Amino acid sequence: VSTPHAIYEQDGPLAFLTFNRPEARNAMTWDMYQAVVECCDIIETDTTVKLLILRGAGGNAFVAGTDISQFRTFTSPEAGLEYEQRLDEVIDRLESVSKPTIAQIDGVATGGGCALAAACDLRVCTPTSRFGVPIARTLGNCLSTANHSRFLNLIGPARLKDLMFTGRILDAEEALAIGMVNRIVDASQLDQVTRELASSITANAPLTIKATKEMIRRIQANHRLPSDDTHDLITMCYTSNDFKEGVDSFLTKRKPHWTGS
Repeated sequence: VSTPHAIYEQDGPLAFLTFNRPEARNAMTWDMYQAVVECCDIIETDTTVKLLILRGAGGNAFVAGTDISQFRTFTSPEAGLEYEQRLDEVIDRLESVSKPTIAQIDGVATGGGCALAAACDLRVCTPTSRFGVPIARTLGNCLSTANHSRFLNLIGPARLKDLMFTGRILDAEEALAIGMVNRIVDASQLDQVTRELASSITANAPLTIKATKEMIRRIQANHRLPSDDTHDLITMCYTSNDFKEGVDSFLTKRKPHWTGS
């Protein structure tokens, strides 16, 4: 499963997947997303693995979203739907893996990175970490139904609307206050505290943990709309002039000019 940009390792009962593109703030390529799926498939059947920790290399980012240059290839109305469906397959796999998962966050977790963190069972971050999905002021696309649901479960509708409408980025203290993260620890102690939390979990009854995780997942999944109920909204955003403008302005490092068309 390891690639130069997604490194899989095991240390006793703990598995680690490290996103390793620090020069791009660990922005995700499709190969990196595929590594998440393959990692989950491995730990699902490996009885020596009790818990998975996701982390980013470099100290500046967990994951700063999807590599935006990949959006240059979007030329059809189906492209946005296919992208969101493919992303859902990855994040759903992470959410549904039977072993507990922890996102170890040092730096930004934005866009797809924030969605990956939200799909983990627990989130531990440093005081300088930042969270958000700033697409309303950067790209002009939209989240899938499943990702909206995950954020709704974490922070509730009013806070989610605030976050998405403004496109603002949360600091660690606010993320903790609204339930986006579980713990804040100094960067120098992040690895140790995450491992201690993981050890306290792996020392407990594995079937209780497995049943609890799956029961909560099923309850939450029961509240989700079928994905095709929102295809019209996703298509509206991804086929818009605003989305083309958002991608171009992002890659050329200028402010976008929105027209609502």
